[in-house]
Amino acid sequence: MFFYKEPYKLILHYIFFLFFTIIFIQFSTAVQSDEVYKIDKIEISEKFEQDFNKNKIINRAFVIAFNELISKITLSTDRDKLNKIKSSDIKNLVEFFSVTDEKFINNLYEANFEVEFNKKNINNLLEKNNIFPSIPTTKDMLIMPVYIKNNQYDASLYSENNFYLKWNENNERHNLISYILPNEDIEDIRLIIENIDEIENYNFEQIIKKYNLNDFIIVVFYQNEIELNVLSKVYFNKSHKILNYKFNNFNIDDLVSVNNVIKKLKNTYEDEWKKINQINSSINLTLTLALDSKNYKLINNFEKKLSNLDLVAKYSINKFSNEKIIYKIVYNNSPNKFIEEITSSGFNIDTSSAIWKIQ
Repeated sequence: MFFYKEPYKLILHYIFFLFFTIIFIQFSTAVQSDEVYKIDKIEISEKFEQDFNKNKIINRAFVIAFNELISKITLSTDRDKLNKIKSSDIKNLVEFFSVTDEKFINNLYEANFEVEFNKKNINNLLEKNNIFPSIPTTKDMLIMPVYIKNNQYDASLYSENNFYLKWNENNERHNLISYILPNEDIEDIRLIIENIDEIENYNFEQIIKKYNLNDFIIVVFYQNEIELNVLSKVYFNKSHKILNYKFNNFNIDDLVSVNNVIKKLKNTYEDEWKKINQINSSINLTLTLALDSKNYKLINNFEKKLSNLDLVAKYSINKFSNEKIIYKIVYNNSPNKFIEEITSSGFNIDTSSAIWKIQ
């Protein structure tokens, strides 16, 4: 404890401290409402005829952009809930749009559109339809497709494996996952052959570590005379998940069948990735964190980060002293997800006590 020699300084000190305490305790902020979802590079072409109407083309660009956005931020099982939304309602969700590379060539109108949707209004629409949006986070993922026919392994592994050859064809614009296919390495082939009888349990670690990727998918295709069984070992964010599918009347030489299976699996993997980044407003996790009140740079950077996190519903300063600031944060996901988001931005977090410390 310390005392000021002059009483008026003591009074001024407490008035100053009380003023800022009241301000900070009452201070609260929500996630920025003016943020947008942006969809760009929408290519539109239309015959330039007598009934040509540019407004109709603009509205078509809005619908295309909306459908792409919804495909990016919702699970495939939720999209049917939005089938009845009108183009006029979509137009009202648009915050801004621009047209580039507009040209008329041989009676054909061509242009590129960029459309920005109001994020708050989009999320409100989804909430009304009981849909939880996901943060559209892109991801590089190692995919290892292994094909086994009639319990006999083809040592060529990739060069005669149509799932490997066709995997990265026909990618959708709304896909968030970019797949990295392994090289046709003789050592990799040897390792898989050696573990062929335990392939469901084999962790592929010796192969995966070569690619310096934290997340990966091992998908094993077992084909017999009547069906194709697919086992996927999905490793996202340090957790494993096993997925199984069965396809009847499958022919590995029928590329349409191969592409249909790939499309189904990609949709499944996209949904699994979106679930990790889902903004679930029914989850209101309250976190309490402390920062050094004298470290103004840290405080400023931390508040900027909180304001830019979609999973942060709101935050407030609960207590303030000359030693520390205590924040209360309402978060729409798990504690581990919050730690991941904060530490990936360069903050250190100490979770050893009830009140976590940001350093």
